[in-house]
Amino acid sequence: MTDEFRIEHDSMGEVKVPKEAKWQAQTQRAVENFPISGLTVERALIGALAAIKGAASGVNARLKVVPKDMADAIHQAAAEVAAGKWDDEFPIDVYQTGSGTSTNMNMNEVLATLATERLGKEVHPNDHVNASQSSNDVFPSAIHVAATREIVKDLIPSLEHLAKALRKKQREFKSMVKSGRTHLMDATPVTLGQEFGGYAQAIEIGIERLNNVLPRVAELPLGGTAVGTGINAPKTFAKGVITKLASDMGLPLTEARDHFEAQGSRDALVECSGVLRTIGVSMWKMANDIRWMGSGPRTGLAEIRIPDLQPGSSIMPGKVNPVAAEAVCQVVAQVMGNDAAVAFGGAAGNFELNVMLPVIARNLLESIRLLASVSRVFADKCVNGIEANVERMKAFAESSPSIATSLVPYIGYEKVAKVVKESTASGKSPRQVVLEQKLMTEAELDKALDVLSLTKGGIAK
Repeated sequence: MTDEFRIEHDSMGEVKVPKEAKWQAQTQRAVENFPISGLTVERALIGALAAIKGAASGVNARLKVVPKDMADAIHQAAAEVAAGKWDDEFPIDVYQTGSGTSTNMNMNEVLATLATERLGKEVHPNDHVNASQSSNDVFPSAIHVAATREIVKDLIPSLEHLAKALRKKQREFKSMVKSGRTHLMDATPVTLGQEFGGYAQAIEIGIERLNNVLPRVAELPLGGTAVGTGINAPKTFAKGVITKLASDMGLPLTEARDHFEAQGSRDALVECSGVLRTIGVSMWKMANDIRWMGSGPRTGLAEIRIPDLQPGSSIMPGKVNPVAAEAVCQVVAQVMGNDAAVAFGGAAGNFELNVMLPVIARNLLESIRLLASVSRVFADKCVNGIEANVERMKAFAESSPSIATSLVPYIGYEKVAKVVKESTASGKSPRQVVLEQKLMTEAELDKALDVLSLTKGGIAK
């Protein structure tokens, strides 16, 4: 046993820790106490927490809270952790103490061990690494930093990439007429470009929503320590750390306007999750429309051709499915579920602390990561390769009884209604019915039933 474990101590006594592990007693207790899901804390959160510890060490040295040599060693260790070098040293389950204290101590212990090895003298996880901090302010601060960074550096660029692909298709499909549909029933004509422009606009508005919520997500509760009063933290500590983080990471980070609000609630994260849900709703609509338009090849709409990515059936040879669109829909389903968990967790603030922090972090950061990844996949694997079935779309548009709507200014609503009923019952086009009943001349119909003109609104002149 002595070859496999070492003995560590904390305020509760002795703990056996794997011999090569960089963590210490409190981390080991959490590993043993929470064998729940097998899901560990998101990498983005570990990186953000390490970045805060690194910045805090420098400020603590400047304020003479921690000796400079120790602070330098902590800073160097934190940089390695932030870069992902020690990811295996963070084994604690997501479902742990609600304040995130277990993960905060995991970070403190790993950094203390690495700094001790580097410096050659003991660096303490609480007295030195955690100086001027509490789990109650540093862990939620790490969530906000991680969410801000992932939105700015990953999600927004990914959504911009998707919107650009959709705008390109909007231009390509500008003059390609198809039947509009409302209630899944035939409606007056639109162009395929107009539909893709709508999808692009929805994604771009989603980006606007993210930019609008960012100032609140980027407010950090750091400096409030245990309950918001800032006990045991120098008054300039939080400002110094946040200024350095903002500069080093290129993020719009600020100190909370009110530390009691920032400590006791996670409203900004709930709001952010709601924005992610809204973006997901937009993506679901777009992906589902594309699935419908690509349905077939013989018995569906078949108005567009979706790129073939992989065989679609283990039993039906040659079958190909809209798998990229299906992946989008599955991601959105997960984002919806994550949002419910974040909202429920956000409601669990009690007095000076919310105790659902790890599960809020897990779900919020997963939603950001999934939406970013699937946006790029959908743009590259599906949208960029979509082709229009021009003749089929035009045939649908011209044969739809709904194009008779454009005849109302000429012969009135009642007569047009009779034309539509006759067209639907007989299978004849509205044009044929109008000519047979001698309601308009052929020249008048040519103007009134020009399907491309109908996509531009107004009355044909």
